[in-house]
Amino acid sequence: MRNKVRCLIIGSGPAGYTAAIYASRANLEPVLYEGMEPGGQLTTTTEVENFPGYPDGITGPEMMEDLKKQAQRFGTEVRSGRATAVDFSVRPLKVTIDNEQVIEADTVIISTGASAKYLGLADETKYAGQGVSACATCDGFFYRKKVVAVVGGGDTACEEATYLSGLAEKVYMIVRKPYLRASQIMQERVMNNPRIEILFEHNAVGLFGENGVEGVHLVKRMGEPGEEWYGLPIDGFFLAIGHTPNTDIFKDFLKMDKVGYIVTEHPSTKTNVEGVFACGDAADPIYRQAVTAAGTGCRAAMDAERYLTEKGL
Repeated sequence: MRNKVRCLIIGSGPAGYTAAIYASRANLEPVLYEGMEPGGQLTTTTEVENFPGYPDGITGPEMMEDLKKQAQRFGTEVRSGRATAVDFSVRPLKVTIDNEQVIEADTVIISTGASAKYLGLADETKYAGQGVSACATCDGFFYRKKVVAVVGGGDTACEEATYLSGLAEKVYMIVRKPYLRASQIMQERVMNNPRIEILFEHNAVGLFGENGVEGVHLVKRMGEPGEEWYGLPIDGFFLAIGHTPNTDIFKDFLKMDKVGYIVTEHPSTKTNVEGVFACGDAADPIYRQAVTAAGTGCRAAMDAERYLTEKGL
């Protein structure tokens, strides 16, 4: 097994596999480590209908398997394992896999993604892919003319609720506090939308339904005198309480925003460390789509190839 590589890709998913396709076609002989969740977040998605080239839709796991095969066809070595530590202060760059094996690389492409935050209810797991979603843009289409709930009170929640209001018949916003944290313009947008109803001082404590989500268990003014428990019939339950980028192991070396998204030198995928490039959701707090992630994966591979050529590596 090679421990010294020209191009090391950390993480799979649309960004990692696309980077691998481009890097292997450019003869960089990339090695890709799949990480904790081989295939990334999309493997938890049942139907993907908005990725170009799949007119009939495709399941997330199938699509990731296709991308993986395509990367392997051109010579990418796909390995299981996850990066647990890095040292970007040395040349070649060093990445530790599973706390034991050290890989030396001339270039590193980071595509470790981000994880959606959940409330931590057992029902969120029980109904995953059956009415529970953390991406309105991905799954909203399935709830046309239906009733949905969005959990959260920030800008993301307001954006998701506004987007869903263009598809669903009714959108409830479940907000723990007696106010919205969102910016003024986003607050006004949801307040003035006749399809959105905001349930302030509400906590979601569970979901119910026979074949998927049919309703949410709510508590109004939880823990206060006169708290009220009731069930609200809904068809879809959307989490919009933020994402956590999977970037902890890079924080001593890479420039990040306050949430932990890697900052790149726009329009390139370069980070503040020479030879290290970031793509996909690990560096994208805004779009978080498979197609945009794939696009940045392509750019990262091209940036890595140019860097290697310039350095004569």
